[in-house]
Amino acid sequence: MTDPISDFLTRIRNASSAGHRHVDIPASKLKQGLADILKDQGFIDDYERLNEGPQGLIRLKLRYVGGSPAVVGLRRVSRPGLRRYAKSAELPRVRNGLGIAVISTSQGLMTDKEARLRKVGGEVLCYVW
Repeated sequence: MTDPISDFLTRIRNASSAGHRHVDIPASKLKQGLADILKDQGFIDDYERLNEGPQGLIRLKLRYVGGSPAVVGLRRVSRPGLRRYAKSAELPRVRNGLGIAVISTSQGLMTDKEARLRKVGGEVLCYVW
């Protein structure tokens, strides 16, 4: 697999459109950080780290509001073939503030709003709305 973040987003997109209650994703520290952000922002209910297989799994419990998924859309921005970076003043706004952009900074993963407050830029990983 060449892009584990795209795989992470695609598994969430497919599971939520199929109506699954949870989805299992191969674990890594970066994916666990993404799961933390999705949980804090209310896009998923919870997640847990399972020690199955060689690297473990992250089981995301998907959130549904009135029968429809809380995650309406996911989009990978920076990818292995074309990295996208933004300064703190140029961080993107997703759906006029209704969504979030996940930024990888020198201070760790954070949302675009938090990066603006801390005045740090970084790699724009994905958009979630």
